[in-house]
Amino acid sequence: MANLLWRQIQRENFTDWKKLLTFLQLDETDAESIILTRSQFSLNVPKRLVQKISKGKWEDPILRQFLPTLEELKPSPLFVLDPVADGASRKKPKLLHKYHGRALLICTSACAMHCRYCFRQHFDYETSDKLFREELNEIANETSLSEVLLSGGDPLSLSDMQLGNLLSALNAIPHIKRIRFHTRFPIGIPERIDPSFLNLLKSCSKQVIFVIHCNHPNEFDEEIFQKLKEIQQLGIPVLSQSVLLRGVNDRVETLKELFLLLTDHGIMPYYLHQLDRVQGATHFEVSEREGKWLMEELGNLLPGYAIPKYVREVPNQPKKTPIY
Repeated sequence: MANLLWRQIQRENFTDWKKLLTFLQLDETDAESIILTRSQFSLNVPKRLVQKISKGKWEDPILRQFLPTLEELKPSPLFVLDPVADGASRKKPKLLHKYHGRALLICTSACAMHCRYCFRQHFDYETSDKLFREELNEIANETSLSEVLLSGGDPLSLSDMQLGNLLSALNAIPHIKRIRFHTRFPIGIPERIDPSFLNLLKSCSKQVIFVIHCNHPNEFDEEIFQKLKEIQQLGIPVLSQSVLLRGVNDRVETLKELFLLLTDHGIMPYYLHQLDRVQGATHFEVSEREGKWLMEELGNLLPGYAIPKYVREVPNQPKKTPIY
């Protein structure tokens, strides 16, 4: 029954831009010069997040993350389909192996929401095999691996049965010590963290690490923090990662509020990512020079444990590249 609840909530996502504009009391006549009405990467934003968007405000920082706009058509030779070279590290259809000791399992193409700056929006997902046979065999045979990252899409888009089978298979591989979730689900549909999912985490014999993706303090509410606290109470560290985005969080006060809000709820800011230069996202880019200045200012205002590492992903490098 609990799984049916979050599935039902997911069906309430806004996927029609006209309905979204009506709900937000935005003038449809303005839309002609703003909205990208047809896109292969469709509009998809949870109702919970839409309810946090200021009515009648096109420049709202939450809306900007999800609304397809004509800005996406701005060409740049620096912005490409695969900005982080996922293809070059693809060992199996759903398995990426970039960094020593860690492999990333692309669990699904489905997400709780479609972020317009997503670096995998053009990714060629393999969706036919739901059992991860090839990938699990590769992980079992590669004894240099000690950690598996569950990503996608979003791993929480899987049913508890699918997740349970996957976790059981990983539990049976002796050299895997840690399982890391990368998810945006709790921000839009926190109901996904239900007793059934918590029991899956509780039954996992490996050390679980839970990383949420968040970009602005307005994305949060008390129910979200309560759900994340339930994960923390299992002895699971909860970390955060954010992307530095023009018009969303490129101000000192915004980042300061976000990182302190997370820290005050026991969530450790982990990474602030420089935007991956994916085709269609040129309007989100903040220069590294500006980013370094923001980090310098944050260093004057926040304790060290509340400041994430500012990094970019450089294709074919053995680790994230520190910027500051």
